[in-house]
Amino acid sequence: MAVIGLLAAGIPATLTWLLPGTSGGGEGGTAVAYDAASKGVVNKSRTQGGTLRFAVAGGVDSWDPQRSYYGHVWNFARYYTRQLVTYETEPGARSPRLVGDLAAGTAEISGDRRTYTYELRDGAAWEDGSEVTSEDVKYGIERLWAQDVLSGGPYYLQAVLDPEGSYKGPYKDTSEAGLKAIRTPDKDTVVFDLPAPNSDFEHMLAMTGASPVKKEKDTKARYGDKPFSSGPYKFATDTSGKHLELVRNPHWDETSDTVRAALPEKITVDVLGTPSAVSEALIDGEYDLELGRSGLGGAAGAKAVEDPDLRENVDALPSGYIRYAAFPQSVEPMDDVHCRKAVIHAADHGALQKAFGAAGAGGDIAPSMLPPDVVGSEATYDPYDLLENGGKPDTAEAGRELEACGEPDGFSTTIAVRGDRPHDVNAAGALRDSLSEVGITAEIDQVTTERSVQLFGTPAQVKAKGYGIIISSWGSDFPSVQGFWPPLVDGRLVPSSGNANLSEIDNETINGLLDDAVSATGAEEIARISREINHEVSEGAYHLPIVHGKHLVWRGPRLTNVYRSAVYGGYDFAALGVRDP
Repeated sequence: MAVIGLLAAGIPATLTWLLPGTSGGGEGGTAVAYDAASKGVVNKSRTQGGTLRFAVAGGVDSWDPQRSYYGHVWNFARYYTRQLVTYETEPGARSPRLVGDLAAGTAEISGDRRTYTYELRDGAAWEDGSEVTSEDVKYGIERLWAQDVLSGGPYYLQAVLDPEGSYKGPYKDTSEAGLKAIRTPDKDTVVFDLPAPNSDFEHMLAMTGASPVKKEKDTKARYGDKPFSSGPYKFATDTSGKHLELVRNPHWDETSDTVRAALPEKITVDVLGTPSAVSEALIDGEYDLELGRSGLGGAAGAKAVEDPDLRENVDALPSGYIRYAAFPQSVEPMDDVHCRKAVIHAADHGALQKAFGAAGAGGDIAPSMLPPDVVGSEATYDPYDLLENGGKPDTAEAGRELEACGEPDGFSTTIAVRGDRPHDVNAAGALRDSLSEVGITAEIDQVTTERSVQLFGTPAQVKAKGYGIIISSWGSDFPSVQGFWPPLVDGRLVPSSGNANLSEIDNETINGLLDDAVSATGAEEIARISREINHEVSEGAYHLPIVHGKHLVWRGPRLTNVYRSAVYGGYDFAALGVRDP
């Protein structure tokens, strides 16, 4: 009865934190202050209306939900797409809970955990007023297979639903059945038949790649120019220029949508070309927030942090990324665990932290590789005592490890880094300087980001270049085991090019745990497996964890309902509103 009453009042059940006296500090929410949105809801309000103004330097891969792979685009796409399931929007939620979106709830799962059945909610409508059907959901997912036309999106659902790669996508397969792993017995029912159980399947369905697409509105490679909306807003302009406008979808029914507040009347995006131009325009009050993840930078960013009147509108938001150094084991002496441990102990973790941002603005010292928002993370797990000793180098322990690896006087190596990323370059310099204190001599090789994609991902070239250390970063696609660990540590996923397992880990125990995670039952078992993987990775000293990343973000004074999303690594766009400051 409580849920019915809230919906009748136009307040979705999972947005009850907007009500006075609930989490987030009552009607006003958390007080406006530096980093306030990391801790609670800033400017809590149910007021509708106004224009929410985004600025972005560039950095939009595609507005087509099946083609995008940028987290900030996934976050924004919730304005015009819906999925069967999504994440609850409760502020401060850690390892967020899945809830129904287009579906009335999460799946009814068969006893053998291979069949997932969803019943659609009443009231979900496209921008032309027609209802969203099970066939629309199936067709949208089928588009993921059309990689020759729609390249760029995630590959999880293809691997789970069609591991043999037999389906050719909706543009080549004209059969009535389509993808056989998805059945639509009626317009309101979607059934998935998995070839094998997969514990993270619903997380994959919560990604925007699983958004419905109305077949007769599909313009194939050009769909991203002006997607057809199933969400609360629709495109008033196409995406070909530097200005984008979204306006209300008049057929969106708020009683059918439990996760989107849909407070602004209009949403705009302007492409400004450079991060510095975005920072300046934000501080000047021309825009409310940045769409991308560049964060405040340049002179404008420094001004915002140093000026007390501006600083209260800045948040140091956890990005969800781990900044780390990888140790490719094909490069001697990084094939020896003790040499790797010597580097970890010799590193000045406090100096490395400062390289990514003063006063911890670039992130918190990372004692292990597992970010706080990913299932299984442990705040107290500190295998190398990095937190206990305040990030200071342990040169005595480093010396003992050098003795153990047969290099008592140290060794020489090369640190590879993306030269067009200043923070990464600073980190490489800080690491080089601290390693020299124990006799490890490191040269730094700077390459462009464009070049690094090919070079760092090709193990043969890494070995030929003698890259014993590579500065990199990694984040989860979704906050569970398969969304974070496999590309980073699975020994069976080290291709000759395009490799993300930079340390070239091939550990039988880790590989087995990854397999266990796929077939796991229950959240507790999945969390346990993730913890065990993290422990094995830490004990093997395959990486030097640096910081759990943060980025400085401008929170415009007009914004309401501002809080960090643990899923998307920025503000929860779907909750935002605007008002006069």
